Amino acid sequence: MGFTWLDAAWVHENGVDAAIAETVRIVGDHPAYLTFDIDCLDPSYAPGTGTPVVGGLSTFQAQSIIRGLGRVNLVAMDIVEVAPAYDHADITSLAAASLALDYLCLRAHKLPARIDTSGK
Repeated sequence: MGFTWLDAAWVHENGVDAAIAETVRIVGDHPAYLTFDIDCLDPSYAPGTGTPVVGGLSTFQAQSIIRGLGRVNLVAMDIVEVAPAYDHADITSLAAASLALDYLCLRAHKLPARIDTSGK
């Protein structure tokens, strides 16, 4: 069907750099939409989700993957499955916010060094 699945076990076995390289290889120069399902993180990093995945990624691994996608033409991103009601310490929300910030930093890095707002 044209899908490639790089699950947590694959990342654990092959590493973050391999996950980044495979993503870059598959996407190439095409515009890409990144949807991040927070339940791919191990429940110790994201307990506030409807379907926790024991043995999932760490927040650091997820951040490293997103930060490594600077060569990909990411045009938008969303983060799904954050359920604050299941997380009294806001760990999941903090992880999601950090991942969204990493994406925004990738987008900002691609902006021109100086934006002229003078109208001239």
